[in-house]
Amino acid sequence: MEQRRLGTQGLTVSALGLGCMGMSWAYGGRDDVESIATIHAALDLGVTFFDTAEVYGPFENEKLLGRALRGRREGALIATKFGFEITPEGRMVGLNSQPAHLKEVCDASLARLGIDHIDLFYQHRVDPNVPIEETVGAMAELVRAGKVRWLGLSEASAATIRRAHAVHPISALQTEYSLWVRDVERDGVLAACRELGIGFVPYSPLGRGFLTGVVKRAEEYGEDDNRRSQPRFQAENFDRNMALVAQVRELATRKRATPGQIALAWLLAQGVDVVPIPGTKRRAYLRENVAAAAVRLDSEDLAWLDERLPHDAAAGPRTSPMLMRLVDRS
Repeated sequence: MEQRRLGTQGLTVSALGLGCMGMSWAYGGRDDVESIATIHAALDLGVTFFDTAEVYGPFENEKLLGRALRGRREGALIATKFGFEITPEGRMVGLNSQPAHLKEVCDASLARLGIDHIDLFYQHRVDPNVPIEETVGAMAELVRAGKVRWLGLSEASAATIRRAHAVHPISALQTEYSLWVRDVERDGVLAACRELGIGFVPYSPLGRGFLTGVVKRAEEYGEDDNRRSQPRFQAENFDRNMALVAQVRELATRKRATPGQIALAWLLAQGVDVVPIPGTKRRAYLRENVAAAAVRLDSEDLAWLDERLPHDAAAGPRTSPMLMRLVDRS
């Protein structure tokens, strides 16, 4: 698989990563055996970049990834995240990016993952109660201590990114970006990353599965699936958004690809500094996603998609009101 650079500090990863969250959290039941097999298959297919976080589970996803990579650490670059206050019972009770807390989280993540350093350590969400300079200063101390190699932010505004990067180089920004979530093009976030030489890691590049076309209405998902609360899966939004997916499917048919592969190929075509991390817990979907790296979209294809899926084409907010409140708008 093609390799891409994230930032200018030496982090090089596969052009497509693997988002591991859904293996343990958010999208229904677990199957650890199949999930571990999926991680191993990803390595065999040339994927080197694996994304997790303390809050996924909470804690369970880091443990799972650690077990899966035991004995295969050399071929993997591990990204994990801090930023939430989590009770011993596993309940999230707010944000916490206090320096002392993030250092505790780093040590706990290292133990759960069974590794001696984290390759990419992200602040999961910007904490408005802690100046970003203090947070990144503490993250930089972890780099100097050898516990972390590269630093990242998630869902940060352009202004916050600039302030953070002035303290210590930021290698990657992880933010939602896809054919139907293009806020970063308009709000200056993508431009700021490119100005500063920061790589861009789109999460939910398949729109929580919607852009594959293989989805259900919100109420058809189980109580443990967060798509029940996603506005784009609800009521009339669902029908309007399925019409958009039909447009993607039309191009996919011409390109002999799947709609999901077109969505990933579109992101890969946005620049060599873009590394999507589609998530899956099944080998069959993994193979489909990885094959998207071979799908080539020319200028006419990209213009066709831009015309049919312009900014704000999707019906409904990009995520639930609770999660939107955590997006940095400073």
